[in-house]
Amino acid sequence: MKNDRIVLTLDAGGTNFVFSAVHANELIVKPISFPSHADDLELCMQILMRGFEEVIKRIPGKADAISFAFPGPADYEMGIIGDLPNFKAFNGGVALGPMLEDRFGLPVFINNDGNLYAYGEALCGYLPELNKMIAEHRGIKQFRNLIGLTLGTGFGCGFVIDGQLLKGDNSSDSGIYLMSNIYNPNWNAEESVSTRSIQRVYCEEEGKVFSAALMPKDIYDIASGLKEGNKAAALEAFRQFGEGLGNSIANLLVLIDGIVVIGGGITSAWPLFAPAMFNEINREYQTLEGVKFPRLPFRVYNLEDKDVISEFAAGQIEKLAVPKTNKSIEYDSIPRLAVAKSKLGATTAISLGAYAYANQQLDE
Repeated sequence: MKNDRIVLTLDAGGTNFVFSAVHANELIVKPISFPSHADDLELCMQILMRGFEEVIKRIPGKADAISFAFPGPADYEMGIIGDLPNFKAFNGGVALGPMLEDRFGLPVFINNDGNLYAYGEALCGYLPELNKMIAEHRGIKQFRNLIGLTLGTGFGCGFVIDGQLLKGDNSSDSGIYLMSNIYNPNWNAEESVSTRSIQRVYCEEEGKVFSAALMPKDIYDIASGLKEGNKAAALEAFRQFGEGLGNSIANLLVLIDGIVVIGGGITSAWPLFAPAMFNEINREYQTLEGVKFPRLPFRVYNLEDKDVISEFAAGQIEKLAVPKTNKSIEYDSIPRLAVAKSKLGATTAISLGAYAYANQQLDE
């Protein structure tokens, strides 16, 4: 994959658009932020063009492409954005990609943030660092697949299989938020894995009606004893969040055999939600007769626990004789996966994923 191109990037939020540029996997322009004007199509289009124009002025050469994440639903291949709850300006469908291509004379690549986050972590972030660490511990196992999860206002996801970004036929391949909910069959997973889920449970445990006055950081501070409030309610809010997240992760791992890397602001509360998450991931099922068996066919490690890193990396290397020959082979006999926090951070991983995605599309 060619790596010397300059690609213009955008972090598209409902409140602000943040523009930058990437070259050789490095941000080369200090991020430029403008209000997104998500309810006014004309103003929104003006900001999009102004932002990229400002970045072009600051890059040391000619841009090769534009690549960025934008919320869906969308036909990302066509660059058409659909009806978005947080971008009312796009209701009815807007050919955003073709407009930018016409304005700047550059190829434009758009995808969702979950996909580009996963791509950035798989190619430039956690996965290569993990495989390097395993080799340093004299392990022989190398991981090729990654599930990227983003936690925040919503619940996002992307998959990279053996270095290839998984793209669905309808640009709907990252709909983890629509998985079933462990607490209520009438809810989707996001109702228990999101900012509002933490707020909801806190209010319920206090016996109050829902309020968005306290953000997850406030509830984290209450749970940690750093702020006045109902500590038991705060702890329960993160416990339920972790259990709901763990249920979704376990269901994903049944289908996608890969490392899970989690990004987004709520990962700061890892000590509060991770125990419940791993309990749910590694719990047992049982048969009708009451016979218990593991939910997953492998152990899932917490790679934020420094005490298990060496065990995970080294594995258990065994030498096995090849029947009817004088040869033997070595193999790692412990099937295992892991869940970890992003080291890059979601925003950087998305930018690097957008850069890698543009390079991959241009190379093809």
